[in-house]
Amino acid sequence: MAFKIIASQCTQCGACEFECPRGAVNFKGEKYVIDPAKCNECKGGFDTQQCASVCPVSNTCVPA
Repeated sequence: MAFKIIASQCTQCGACEFECPRGAVNFKGEKYVIDPAKCNECKGGFDTQQCASVCPVSNTCVPA
């Protein structure tokens, strides 16, 4: 499973894009999106999902 970004809550700060260790977060069109083919929920490398841990808005980066 992968994570997704709730676009209506996203402030477009870009923190998640730079924090993602797999490069799964990208700015597309007018919003940030997570590529489910690249996202592995940071399993095996981190105890928490890096996108969610740096996001300034709670529950914006969530399981898809």
